Amino acid sequence: MDIIISNSSGVPIYEQIEEQIKSQIMMGELVEGDALPSMRLLAKELKISIITTKRAYEDLEREGFIESVTGKGSFVKGVNSDMVKENMMFAIQELLESAVDKAILGKVSLEEMNEMLSLLYEEKNTD
Repeated sequence: MDIIISNSSGVPIYEQIEEQIKSQIMMGELVEGDALPSMRLLAKELKISIITTKRAYEDLEREGFIESVTGKGSFVKGVNSDMVKENMMFAIQELLESAVDKAILGKVSLEEMNEMLSLLYEEKNTD
């Protein structure tokens, strides 16, 4: 499992860990039953606090991506893809609402917004 942390990113480290693990699960790189590194080992490898890895794992468990077994570790949980998509759609909707608020404030038209969104999507989707 590869996780790359960016200190220059405005995103908290625990969120970077969560997003990368979620992405690896969604892409099939991590599958149901795969063991994740212990919180202590991951913290040591990334040179971060164990509290940070604990927060990431707790959030992933709460969202249903992993399950922790006392004395055995944390494992990838069988993910309901419909539920994951619904959660993603909700998060996207919240972000788009914020973008629309800014667009209205800045008098950016719907056509301009659609064009920006299309360009951004195409740019990110080819990476």
